[in-house]
Amino acid sequence: MTETAQPISHFEVIVVGGGMVGAALGALVGQAGVAVALLDARPEPLAADEVGKGQPAMRVSALTPVSQRLLERLAVWPWMAARRVTPYRYMQVWDSEGSGEVNFSAEQAGVPLLGHIVENDVVLAALERRLDELPTVTVQLGSRVNALHEAAEGCVVELDDGRRLSAPLVVAADGARSPLREMAGIAVRARETGHVAVVTTVHTELEHGGVARQVFRESGPLAFLPLTVEGDSRFCSIVWSTSPEEAERLTALAPEALAHELQTAFEARLGAVTVVDRALAVPLTQRHAECYTKPGFALVGDAAHSIHPLAGQGVNLGLMDVAVLAEELVSARQRGIGLGEPRILERYARRRRGDNAAMLALMDGFRLLFGTPNPLVTLTRNLGLSGVDRLVPIKRLLMCQAIGERGRLPASCR
Repeated sequence: MTETAQPISHFEVIVVGGGMVGAALGALVGQAGVAVALLDARPEPLAADEVGKGQPAMRVSALTPVSQRLLERLAVWPWMAARRVTPYRYMQVWDSEGSGEVNFSAEQAGVPLLGHIVENDVVLAALERRLDELPTVTVQLGSRVNALHEAAEGCVVELDDGRRLSAPLVVAADGARSPLREMAGIAVRARETGHVAVVTTVHTELEHGGVARQVFRESGPLAFLPLTVEGDSRFCSIVWSTSPEEAERLTALAPEALAHELQTAFEARLGAVTVVDRALAVPLTQRHAECYTKPGFALVGDAAHSIHPLAGQGVNLGLMDVAVLAEELVSARQRGIGLGEPRILERYARRRRGDNAAMLALMDGFRLLFGTPNPLVTLTRNLGLSGVDRLVPIKRLLMCQAIGERGRLPASCR
């Protein structure tokens, strides 16, 4: 296909990747009147009438109150809440190798809730509905980017069907293995965590009580995240980070055998466990792009950074990227500054890179601390957990970090 085969369609921003982060960016700049094209390889949108009903989807996110505020600004939260979101007011973390335990509560943090566990499909379906309402947003599904070209005023993306689109700014929101990041020539530092996440859904004998629970085991952390399905608060989403060999063994088990493993590993804190969905194994690699921007180009979400799911912060970091980038773009547009200008994009990168790097380092530290069988380390971390549980000011500081109240928040998240 030659460069002149088809005319170029022009936009102010092109977002490549229509997952939760990309869709949120498209909606944020779109509701400010920016002409934006959102491209995704998926052939069709989610069936909004079907999500959030019946058995919960396997992939969920722990959305912080800060992320909730952003979704409220996008006018999608009421629809999500009417479908299915599960609030949690407490967090319980303990070490299986000793007696160390720490309990967090929303009351101690001075907030109504610590967050919500929400199926990813519920978030995405709500955002897709919002995008359909915005006249300056063009959603093009079934669109795969074959090439990225620099142009006089921005970038041109070439699709696999020969169509070409141009904009002063192209944003890659196409995931941890971002093809667009590679096309832009941005290197990434990748570190194998040595863990694979085993993901499934269970029904428990006891109600979860709005508590997110996580036990640190020698093989890796196991989380029971609360879900309430049609009034039944005995569902939990499971994320068990463990070795590749153990993940292979667990996912090959029959549901009854896997349920027994989960119940034992979780010390039967919610009674008997029944597995109600298949188990998936998701490899966990921590990545951080060496830079977030180039002239006319930016990375957001997992394309910029992917994190161990230890604290459920991945999508929240991505949504914060989106909120900051949108704020910088809308401000620049109001001042008549080009949206692909390096100084605008560098401001976004400065505001986000430090926070993301700090969270990546923190999660890596936790993974290493709780992944060693050394008896001295085990004793130290048990004493540390117990000490933190007695020190309310430190707990409040940790909770502020966990609920996203860090640094200068963009206006859409305040």
